[in-house]
Amino acid sequence: MYSQEDNDTDFIQHLTLTEEHVFKDIYDRYWQKMYRLAQTKVGHSENAKEIVQEIFLDLWQRRKEVEIREIERYLFTSVKYKVLDYIKQEILRKRYIDFVVTNDSDIDCDSEQKIAFKELSTEIATGINQLPEKTKIIFEMSRMQFKSAEEISNVLNISTRTVEYHITQGLRLLRIYLKDYIVISFFYFCNLY
Repeated sequence: MYSQEDNDTDFIQHLTLTEEHVFKDIYDRYWQKMYRLAQTKVGHSENAKEIVQEIFLDLWQRRKEVEIREIERYLFTSVKYKVLDYIKQEILRKRYIDFVVTNDSDIDCDSEQKIAFKELSTEIATGINQLPEKTKIIFEMSRMQFKSAEEISNVLNISTRTVEYHITQGLRLLRIYLKDYIVISFFYFCNLY
């Protein structure tokens, strides 16, 4: 078992051997600190949990290819960049909502803007429909019905960690699916202001 006295270099050597218990030890050692940092930056518990879960999921998925010299620095730098990504996405989301609200009440709304809105809505719906079934159900409960991870856990009789995993997976897959479209939309909507 990895103890706090062990140095990060030894730990990383173990991690590259893909031993699950070593990965769990690093998760247990750093999760709470990373969560607190993310929460102070994004101000919302669920979003902070998603950020940290995404970092650990990414680390686990890339464990055979990633080279890390200092695990603590790597993890906290990852939090920094994920928080920046989150803030950028929030700015885009707020601009998009402002755009929709403004143009929804504007009778003279530009037809190009209406088309862009319809396309984005269609792409989001298509992306959600392509999620694995369980992920789709949990994602819709979280994002469309605004249920917390705990509420979903109780309804579906699964652990909150499982719920958080599926929400994180849903967001990750949706981001991948919408990656090109969101970049185009971001520049389009930024030009409106």
